[in-house]
Amino acid sequence: MLLGTHTLKLDEKGRLILPAKFREELEAGVVITRGQERCLYVFSQKEFEGVHEKIRQAPVTSDEARKYLRVFLSGATDETPDKQGRVLLPSILRDYGNLQKDLVIIGVGSRAEIWDAKSWNEYLLLNEEGFANQAKEVIPGLF
Repeated sequence: MLLGTHTLKLDEKGRLILPAKFREELEAGVVITRGQERCLYVFSQKEFEGVHEKIRQAPVTSDEARKYLRVFLSGATDETPDKQGRVLLPSILRDYGNLQKDLVIIGVGSRAEIWDAKSWNEYLLLNEEGFANQAKEVIPGLF
């Protein structure tokens, strides 16, 4: 399971070093693609196989499903971390996420998300208070 918040830097070649806590789960390979709110989603190969299985069930007759899948998969890349735990973020994904030098990678259970550090801090500023004061059930049966 991928958890926590980690700050890191993008190197001059567009690579980042995966957090040590994530490496074992991601060492066999990752799939990186566009996510919501302009972050990047990082899946282990195994986790992405499950995502892909769900994708295969999307009706090709649905205009919304086709649009979503085109954007989601057209920028996807599969990478194998090197011995230092580095993976390359292609320019198309760096541009999508507005990723500069300072990054934040967060674990959200089954995936990680890569954020531009400034964007992540702005997101937290806008959403932490609502989270702290949440009075209704958001995820059925969680609490």
